[in-house]
Amino acid sequence: MLLRKLSLINFRNYEELEIECSERINCFTGSNGSGKTNLLEAIHYLALCKSFLNPADTQNIRFDAPFFVVQGEFTRPDGETDNIYCGVKRGQKKVFKRNGKDYERLSDHIGLIPLVVVNPADGVLISGGSEERRRFMDSVIAQYNRAYLDHLIAYNRVLSQRNALLKLLAKGQGDVSTLEILNLQLVQYGEPIHKMRLEFVERIQPVFQNYYNLLSDGKESVTLSYHSALNSDTFGTILTQTFNKDLALEYTTAGIHRDDLNFEISGHPLRKSGSQGQQKTYLIALKLAEYRVLDEETKRKPMLLLDDIHDKLDADRVYRLMELVCSDDFGQLFITDTGSGRMNVLFKGRGLPYRMYEVSQGTVKII
Repeated sequence: MLLRKLSLINFRNYEELEIECSERINCFTGSNGSGKTNLLEAIHYLALCKSFLNPADTQNIRFDAPFFVVQGEFTRPDGETDNIYCGVKRGQKKVFKRNGKDYERLSDHIGLIPLVVVNPADGVLISGGSEERRRFMDSVIAQYNRAYLDHLIAYNRVLSQRNALLKLLAKGQGDVSTLEILNLQLVQYGEPIHKMRLEFVERIQPVFQNYYNLLSDGKESVTLSYHSALNSDTFGTILTQTFNKDLALEYTTAGIHRDDLNFEISGHPLRKSGSQGQQKTYLIALKLAEYRVLDEETKRKPMLLLDDIHDKLDADRVYRLMELVCSDDFGQLFITDTGSGRMNVLFKGRGLPYRMYEVSQGTVKII
């Protein structure tokens, strides 16, 4: 899927905007706070129905405007055109359309336009709690496996019901037989999720390690592993074993909602032992590996969004990154930077179609 045209109304700091996009490389340059990242957020909305920075849709509406609209014109691999529309109005439900037809569920859109974003906020994958790393796994797998997303939605619904019942049981209320039913449902949805996560990590790990070696010139050794209680026992057995603990704490203490990813460098936790540059390199390698998995699974090259890539990366690693994303293995690229000069140096002479834009306080013009 290639984004040919991006249109915005009242989105973040843009009152009204329409730009044509290069089929290969698009560089948004400008000072900090000018609105470069906002353009990437708009593209993210079109692919994944949400911002990658701000989960509250209404906070992306420009100032005191009543609504925002983001629209994109895409070319499919078969040459046909898809028009994607996202509209958010204060106090109303988000509207998402494909070729003028409303989606009944936003989840039905996920996977149509595969996308990978690299952003300074990705650091939360290292510094944050396990929920951040689970969210990463969920967002990738859901783009190529519809059953995964359906199972995840059902699992979270049953988990909420079980936690509510545990609170009642702790007070001497509720029905224990209902708990047995909920346990069976958790197992029904949870075990397939665990299997798909395990397969995903096993698949992405060698690709990730290869990208890290290319970016770092083989200077460090890194590993990625999947931690889950279900790695060593069945979910049903685990729920039985933790029942007393769950009852005392009044919530479900074990399950796929507690899974985690372990990030290590040279045999030590990345959070404690990795420098800022090493952590950034780790995350970029992880996202490039994500790109490769999505490419293979969806049979469509994802869009790649690179936001502020010079942040915490030395010039050598930036150059090696550009060498990778400019290869035939990658498709349409959107990148932001504070200066057009170094972007021109990186892309000029590579023989690839690219377009430079200057972003300044709600306006975008081609350089």
